[in-house]
Amino acid sequence: MATGRRTRTVLTLAAMVMAIFILPVTAQEIPAQLPDPDGKPPATNKPVKVYIMSGQSNMVGIGQVSGGFSRWSSCSEVIVSVYSGTYSPTADYDKSTPINTKVLPVYGGVKPTPFPGGGIQVVRGFIEINTSGLYRFKPGYAASVFNIMEVDGVEVYRREVGKNPVYHDFKTSAGNKYPFKITFLTEAADGLGWFGRMDVPGTLHTVVNTDGKFSHLVDDEGNWTVRNDVWYKGVVTATANKWLSVGCGSGSNTIGPELQFGHVMGYFHDEPVIILKASQGNRSLGWDILPPGSKRFTYEGRTYAGYKDSIPSWTADNPGEEVNWYAGKQYDDFVREIHAVLGNFSTHFPQYKDQGYEIAGFVWWQGHKDGNPAHASRYELNLVHFLKTFRAEFQVPNAPCVIATIGFNGWKMAGPHLTVASAQLAVSGEKGNYPEFAGNVLTVETRDFWKDASISPRNQGFHYNQNAETYMMVGDALGRGMVQLLTDRKKLGAAN
Repeated sequence: MATGRRTRTVLTLAAMVMAIFILPVTAQEIPAQLPDPDGKPPATNKPVKVYIMSGQSNMVGIGQVSGGFSRWSSCSEVIVSVYSGTYSPTADYDKSTPINTKVLPVYGGVKPTPFPGGGIQVVRGFIEINTSGLYRFKPGYAASVFNIMEVDGVEVYRREVGKNPVYHDFKTSAGNKYPFKITFLTEAADGLGWFGRMDVPGTLHTVVNTDGKFSHLVDDEGNWTVRNDVWYKGVVTATANKWLSVGCGSGSNTIGPELQFGHVMGYFHDEPVIILKASQGNRSLGWDILPPGSKRFTYEGRTYAGYKDSIPSWTADNPGEEVNWYAGKQYDDFVREIHAVLGNFSTHFPQYKDQGYEIAGFVWWQGHKDGNPAHASRYELNLVHFLKTFRAEFQVPNAPCVIATIGFNGWKMAGPHLTVASAQLAVSGEKGNYPEFAGNVLTVETRDFWKDASISPRNQGFHYNQNAETYMMVGDALGRGMVQLLTDRKKLGAAN
């Protein structure tokens, strides 16, 4: 069995022994802590493995990478000094005599005070940050990013021409004023710049660098790792198109479950992996993603739409009103966009045009908008129909499907959302409720991954408080679940 290209293991010998004798088959295939990506190219003599991930906003990905960046604020006593000539790394500009100086009344913001120009420019002043924490500074914009910044005598940023920036995050205390100095290395200089807190609880940066989890996400220089054997492409939303790394969620500062899922599958497979994600926020399975063939149903005297109906619900006394949408439109959009990519595979993925592809599995994470009594009551039936219809649409009727339950409020979940979670668990193949799903559909439980707002970036429950660890753990469970299905299938085939 191909189990991926292994590099240095980060498990201790004791942990390895425990994995062999205690953990299930899945965990034996995938170590508890993944090794760093080894950078070796994947196999070129096998079809590319394509995994289709779909769902609503949490599949889109709202886990925060860092606390976000803001423009300079609370800068005071700022002066720019201009020195003759071009930048010299051996010059001591603190002891040199400037040819010009200028007070900068407005430093930062949208319209900072213009610099005088005419030589090497060095800015000195003070900065005060209202919230204590570990901060990263990003001075300059466009051509002015080539500079060296110091805060309280400590270098926090350096970017030389032709090189990538180097950051050294700085710990601040609220209420303190810190002297800063920015030495611009070229004629381009301005007062634009950003800073962001890097130790916000629950952000990916904090989870990895402070809490010491998911160490395979950073390399020895502290940069986010990139897998050159897993390509991510998003359609509809989360439309990044790149080698798998951070920033494949709703924006460059967010992640979804695709990050850890992709790392797990990249480790497992020798061949290349493509993560193709079709997702959209605020969509329900009972209306927006309702699959073709779904019939109308009645709940407590109200009739609810079937596929292609443009009236969400109605009663005998009230016929309802048509909307500029229809039941199943988002399903149709997902399918159309996925076909547009796979139907032009060599155009979208020229690096794999000679290998071709196979759809290796489906991943589903959704359910928040079905948290009303009517849609929740229908969720199990709709999910079964969705799985069958989706697999038939792509002509892979037995492709492995892994589902993540919703996990809002953890084990305190109640009401219609609990009905949805129970429905998601009910379709799992090992339950025996749907014999045709045995060995090819698996639901993973996520309620253990819930993190309270007090240890998360935001108080936004329906997005799991934007806690990156939650998104990583969901992705990990989905990946290991997929490996379990693939491994069991291969063992069953060998036995037969």
